[in-house]
Amino acid sequence: MRKASDKIWSLIQPVVETMDYELVGIEHLSQGRHSVLRVYIDHENGITVDDCASVSHQISGLLDVEEPVQGNYSLEVSSPGLDRPLFTLEHFKRFAGATVQLRLHSPIEGRRKMTATLNGVDGEQVELEVDEQTLHLTLDDIDTARLVPVFD
Repeated sequence: MRKASDKIWSLIQPVVETMDYELVGIEHLSQGRHSVLRVYIDHENGITVDDCASVSHQISGLLDVEEPVQGNYSLEVSSPGLDRPLFTLEHFKRFAGATVQLRLHSPIEGRRKMTATLNGVDGEQVELEVDEQTLHLTLDDIDTARLVPVFD
């Protein structure tokens, strides 16, 4: 997954949790000489623009002092949204039964992108149902995973 380094995670997580938010995940997307550090936060009452601004302000100062990201980057703080990204085994377990869109690091049977039903977690592997086949993948196999929003 395109998640940020353990160093970045260990810097940001205590700040976010002290502010009473859940740190859903962090993506570090390198785009040439510029990169994006995207921080996803959540709260049981939802996330507002003011929440994002407050968290951004707090972690921006920390990142300026610690400098865990080399070069120029943009910091983005947002809610996970309806198409919530999944980063950890706990996320995959929590959303068992949901439909997910996946992009894999390496193709399986010629496919890097797929839509699957999330069966849950089996040990250290994510269990998925794709085209009536059960797949077992590790987090290292998965580049990105997002919930597919359901509208009733």
